[in-house]
Amino acid sequence: MAKLITVFGATGNQGGSVIQHILADPVLSKEFSIRGITRDPSKPASQALIQRGVEMKSADLSSKSSVVEAIKGSHTVFLVTNYWESKDPEVEFSQGKNVADAAKECGVSHLIFSSLLNVTETSGGRLTHVPHFDAKAKIEKYIVSTGIPCTFVLPGYFMSNYPQMLRKGEDGSYTLAYPVSPQAKFPLLDAANDTGKFVKAAIKNAATLNGKRILAATDYYTPERILAEFEEVTGKKASYVQVTPEQYKSFLPAAMAEEMLENHLFIESPGYFNGASLKESLDLLDEKPTTWKEYVKKSSAFQ
Repeated sequence: MAKLITVFGATGNQGGSVIQHILADPVLSKEFSIRGITRDPSKPASQALIQRGVEMKSADLSSKSSVVEAIKGSHTVFLVTNYWESKDPEVEFSQGKNVADAAKECGVSHLIFSSLLNVTETSGGRLTHVPHFDAKAKIEKYIVSTGIPCTFVLPGYFMSNYPQMLRKGEDGSYTLAYPVSPQAKFPLLDAANDTGKFVKAAIKNAATLNGKRILAATDYYTPERILAEFEEVTGKKASYVQVTPEQYKSFLPAAMAEEMLENHLFIESPGYFNGASLKESLDLLDEKPTTWKEYVKKSSAFQ
């Protein structure tokens, strides 16, 4: 009988990618049946997954009993939490804790969590306003403390940010503005396409990756390289502007300005993944992740 994998955020970028890659994998598609968790199983995206043999259920992450019901019988669970839904790190942490506790209670054999580094700790207390990273790091720490077999997939900087961030001028050229130097290193990820490639690696290498992290990014890209490759693919002019922290904050809604500023200052120093090499994580993959050039080529936003 097939083992059950439960995937939270089944119709979102990360969970959706995990489901697509399991369905497409000749080994895992036979080894696992899939249960997708989403808020509304009646929506078209859920219905499309049901057509492909995925069992769809709804769950309230703020209710442990609801989570227990959702993951009962699961061998493996993939969890992604959404800070931006509540914009409250305590809410995000309690939701992650509920899933960890439920997984422990239900005897889940492998919990895979979409995590991030603790910015406050990694920056030595210099950057203290990036709760959407810190809350996930605290969930990761809690999962480890439960003793449940676990792996953490840390998604890089989303390529899907760039259609909004590359501003098109009246002359048809593009501008990218960040509060960091042109040499800062962004670990880019095509989340909707590639999250599943890294999660597949976590599933296939579960025995050797207990308690370990997989860094999910194609490569480190500087703003200079991002724009040079963008120009190469599109034939359009693009320039980089390093703005001051105050200028950068002025571009953003007040509620998230400080958070996004410090998020980017963290990328420059000590680094999104604290300077860690991506090689070990990339070596685990069955298939190559999407490059920035490939992403630009297929993106309708830049046509």
